[in-house]
Amino acid sequence: MKYCTRCITPETHDTIMYDEEGVCSVCRQIEYKQEKIDWDERRRQLDELVVQYKDKGMYDCVVPFSGGKDSTFQLWYIVKQLGLKPLVVRFNHWGYRPLVLENNTRTFKQLGVDVIEYTPNWHVVRELMLESFKRRGDFCWHCHTGIYAGVMHMALRFGAPLIFWGESLAEYASWYSYEEMEEVDEKRFNRVMNLGMTAEDMYEFLGGRVSKRDLWMFAFPPRRDLMKLGCRSICLGSYIKWDTKKQVEIIKRELGWKGQEVEGRHPDYDYEKIECFFQGIRDYSKYIKRGYGRTNHLASIDIRNKRLTREEGWKMAQEFDGKRPAFLDRFLEILQITENEFYEILTKLSVHPWKFDRTEVATGKPLPDMEQWDCTKVDKPIGPPKDKKEKAEAYI
Repeated sequence: MKYCTRCITPETHDTIMYDEEGVCSVCRQIEYKQEKIDWDERRRQLDELVVQYKDKGMYDCVVPFSGGKDSTFQLWYIVKQLGLKPLVVRFNHWGYRPLVLENNTRTFKQLGVDVIEYTPNWHVVRELMLESFKRRGDFCWHCHTGIYAGVMHMALRFGAPLIFWGESLAEYASWYSYEEMEEVDEKRFNRVMNLGMTAEDMYEFLGGRVSKRDLWMFAFPPRRDLMKLGCRSICLGSYIKWDTKKQVEIIKRELGWKGQEVEGRHPDYDYEKIECFFQGIRDYSKYIKRGYGRTNHLASIDIRNKRLTREEGWKMAQEFDGKRPAFLDRFLEILQITENEFYEILTKLSVHPWKFDRTEVATGKPLPDMEQWDCTKVDKPIGPPKDKKEKAEAYI
């Protein structure tokens, strides 16, 4: 496979392009961010924006919050640096790890904020997980759409027109560049978040196994309603210079935020995607489809920020990416599929020229808190009717 000559991002990375020097488009975007943008001017623009919304309604803004490093920093910055009164909105994806709940409680109490959480029906979520896994090799459709569309619904219900998201997508991919002032609108939702499948599509795909009213929080709200509210849905990373590692230092110091290990990850990256116990499965799925995992992604970020050499990043990724997660057995029980079916679905969706070889896979170690992860048994079957051996034959 072809890799960026500056970082280690492979050609199977979504949206990636290479220039005549073999440098990837994300590296060039970060170069533009570091050298071309006047961040003092961007902060001045942010201050002007804040003035337009402060003290105008019940809340000054909405902050989507998972409890991970980015949303915790967002919330701290909006309360402590911008002096706004936010409504914190949480989408419960059913995968929270115990430490994240502790971090959240500590953060909310110290910052003094109102919090609302909405949680979709687990039976519906399992159907969505299986359907999106079958069609895209990504079982997180409910999470991608629920976080973004659901938060917009909450903004409408509480009449709060300003929504703050985290980093610009230009930080990690080329859906947008740093030369644009990206907004989190329906165009972005359809381009990036819903994997090319709307809630209407899902309703049809599921053939009556869920109702349309079960899917309201996964559908982007009508544009006319958002326009009537005067909605602005912006990325904080378009206005301040995003630097994850420095931001993690801030939330650890100011809020006592704690990191933890994630399956398939170098221990140094104990701050990345720690909030969901399905994360290791998702990263492993990406490795099967695209030939790289989360450690490659994180090492590339550090290489761009000159905290790691390309050789060091490569060695790290080779050691940690592509391990079979110990949680995979439980994941298969939840989706009621066999391990062979898991691999068959993903290998059919692999991105050229990568070819996954299952015989070379080693198994990763269980994480210390894995015994505490929710494993409530639900006997209700999911998916279309199965054969006598309980195999989801219609899914392959």
